[in-house]
Amino acid sequence: MAEIKILVKGYAREENGIEFASSTATLIKDGGLNIIVDSGMNREMLLVNLVKENLSIKDIDFVVLTHTHLDHCLLAGIFGNAKVLDNSNIFSFDGKIDEHDGKVPNTEIEIIRTPGHDQFHCSVLVRTESQGVVVIAGDVFWWADEEKQKIDRQSLFEHKDPYVKDPKALQKSREKVLGLADYIIPGHGEMFKVNK
Repeated sequence: MAEIKILVKGYAREENGIEFASSTATLIKDGGLNIIVDSGMNREMLLVNLVKENLSIKDIDFVVLTHTHLDHCLLAGIFGNAKVLDNSNIFSFDGKIDEHDGKVPNTEIEIIRTPGHDQFHCSVLVRTESQGVVVIAGDVFWWADEEKQKIDRQSLFEHKDPYVKDPKALQKSREKVLGLADYIIPGHGEMFKVNK
């Protein structure tokens, strides 16, 4: 079964009128493959934490992007040996674009469509031995650093997303993710257990 490690805990804050943000960057190890979900923007943190896992940028096989907001995808290009996946396609650094079947190739890791925050948003569903089903949800759920992360169902549905593109689609995506996950890794904030 797959193993998950958070390399960078996502953050979003303002300091002295300047915005700082980087998404959660998650490492999945599965069947000898190394997969990053959302590379984020903080290059130094990402590279330092990869080294702690005894990995380099050359060791990454796939990068999955939940969506293409730059705080989630700016660093995807540093993984030159990887293929990059979004909600429907596989992109190669030789210019090839192919479709995927809703899974990271050669794994059982699912890529599920979760529009709302962005119309092409997706989440990544990973089955693990220790935590059950973990959904790396990108910005289906996210919190700025100064916000209290409330994780009861009502608060999760009522939580405002100032960047939402389609509020109704986002609510459906939140319902979908909450129905599937034992744990959720948000785009910015702490991983949390789903109370069923």
